[in-house]
Amino acid sequence: MTETNLKKKPWPTKAAMEQVYEKNLWGGEIGDFYSGFGSHDRELVAPYLEVVSSFLNSFDELITVCDLGCGDFNVGKDLVEYSRKYFAIDIAENLITRNKALFKHNNLEFLCLDISTDDLPAGDCAIVRHVLQHLSNAEVQRILDKLSAFKYIIISEHIPEGEFVPNKDIISGQGTRLKKQSGLDLLTSPFNFIVKEYSELLTIKDDYGIIVTTLYRLPE
Repeated sequence: MTETNLKKKPWPTKAAMEQVYEKNLWGGEIGDFYSGFGSHDRELVAPYLEVVSSFLNSFDELITVCDLGCGDFNVGKDLVEYSRKYFAIDIAENLITRNKALFKHNNLEFLCLDISTDDLPAGDCAIVRHVLQHLSNAEVQRILDKLSAFKYIIISEHIPEGEFVPNKDIISGQGTRLKKQSGLDLLTSPFNFIVKEYSELLTIKDDYGIIVTTLYRLPE
């Protein structure tokens, strides 16, 4: 296979996520781009926006935010005003094209990147909302390696209610570890993510389990 063909070969995760939007696998109207109920249910979104905007507002000067896996931007659009620069990043090219046409702010930039393999923009805080739960352990690890460049990380993940075995591996795609009665715990094996400190900003129960939003501060 030539180098040119290698470059043209679609990324497995990229193809999977673009299919999610093309076939409305997470719901929404045909022809629409919809990131699922977790990005549109006000009982889930409103408390999240409250705690994240409060954190971003806690600085004397606005900081640069990288929204990794921005989806249809129904959530991120309400955080742009609290940043000096807001990079909204997603792997699905069709989604990014749509977002660029709909959302325009002087401090907002959309980028189509594979956050597990591509270089990320420099920033102060990375937001990763309902993203890692869809990815294999190998992809999660590659992303964590990149996240060490940020000062702060805000990660939201679905986990089962009650006791569970963390970090069961899955194939990247539309599903999550909940189907295996598992969820991510980045501080345990095999990730053992090193942080300076962390705190839970928000915990919400839904029909599938618990959504936990955690703020991590990384060593300088």
